[in-house]
Amino acid sequence: MEQLLHYVWKHKLFPLHELLTTDGRSVEVIDPGLHNQHAGPDFFNAKVKINGMLWVGNIEIHDRASFWFAHHHDTDEAYNNVVLHVVGVADAVAITQRGDQLPTLVLQVPEHLATQYHELLSADHYPPCYRIIPSLPRIVVHAWMSALETERLEQKTQAIRQRAERANGSWETAYFATLARNFGFGINNEAFETWAQTIPLHCVDHHRDDLFQVEAIFLGQAGLLNPEAIPERYRQQALSEGYFARLRNEYLYLAHKFALKPMNHKLWRFLRLRPQNFPHIRIAQLANLYYSRKASLSQITDCQTTKQLLQALATEVTPYWQTHYTFGSESPKSEKKLSAASLNLLLINTAIPMLFAYGRHRSNETLCNRAFDFLEELKAEENHITRMWKECGLPVDTAGDSQALIQLKNQYCDRKDCLRCRIGYEYLRKR
Repeated sequence: MEQLLHYVWKHKLFPLHELLTTDGRSVEVIDPGLHNQHAGPDFFNAKVKINGMLWVGNIEIHDRASFWFAHHHDTDEAYNNVVLHVVGVADAVAITQRGDQLPTLVLQVPEHLATQYHELLSADHYPPCYRIIPSLPRIVVHAWMSALETERLEQKTQAIRQRAERANGSWETAYFATLARNFGFGINNEAFETWAQTIPLHCVDHHRDDLFQVEAIFLGQAGLLNPEAIPERYRQQALSEGYFARLRNEYLYLAHKFALKPMNHKLWRFLRLRPQNFPHIRIAQLANLYYSRKASLSQITDCQTTKQLLQALATEVTPYWQTHYTFGSESPKSEKKLSAASLNLLLINTAIPMLFAYGRHRSNETLCNRAFDFLEELKAEENHITRMWKECGLPVDTAGDSQALIQLKNQYCDRKDCLRCRIGYEYLRKR
């Protein structure tokens, strides 16, 4: 209920009758203030007239007035500048840390608004606002999707920035970790990021001219050169082929040289995974990409077109993996290149967010704008989320559209955060 009170206050959806404090003073809301999403009062720099006198300060909102004390605002000096306490039920009088008694306004939620909000929260159909989507003005849809697209890039930027911080400020390492994570293609994302954190790139660089050694380090750090990582039915064949033994011996030498410690091979997931997504294949592709010196941040930032980006990320496997998906299990020969769909996903989830994040880091608007341009050039992703929104009547033409709608579902619909959603706002304002 408190969230709904926030919403009513923010959008000034007040009842038609005069607003009065609990002690009978008139209240006129000139400016509800800025909604604060962090610690401190709920709204900053509001302007309200109480009995004709203008007050400028902060607003605190609670479902029940007694929550002021339950949340210990009465002992927190950050709440001394609150000028009005807005509540659903007035069961107490708020007092600030310096002893001031706050005027209290009981705010009634309009009945139609409460009903429609309950509909959004309890509807079985997903998304619950589907009925009004076809009737939304195009400008409303366009503005909201543009905001969601930016919000998603900002969210990914934050994750990339955190990777750079963990790597002592190395954006090259942050890029490698981001690239590796997205080579997991959903199922093994977390395992691939864990793996990337075990790869000391400054050590691997000493052997970058030798693809076999790069592959040995990459597979070894993944724990996949441990004989126990090979399914028992393939183990004997793998050991007799010789390639596994050569890789393992090379890795043991390099692991001793650089004091490397592999990750636990049990972190990799294989259940219901297509063979082309097996960690062995994806790591072999990454090794080839790294060896070819295309897996570097400078290569990505130098790309002026999506075609150049696709060429920079294109890779394949070494000869052994052309006839295997795991050690000891032979398969028909194929180059096992990244598919067009996989490359598209790597551009959307790795290269473009990296351009945007690095552009923000370097205050380079050219890189940031290029990221948006690339999203508008690429085709939309095809998945259950984009199909759902298409059925509801929303446009899903470009990668920018699909990224916006993935953000909408993950950050708003799944969390039932309709009060912060523009479509939710349109739903609630209709009588």
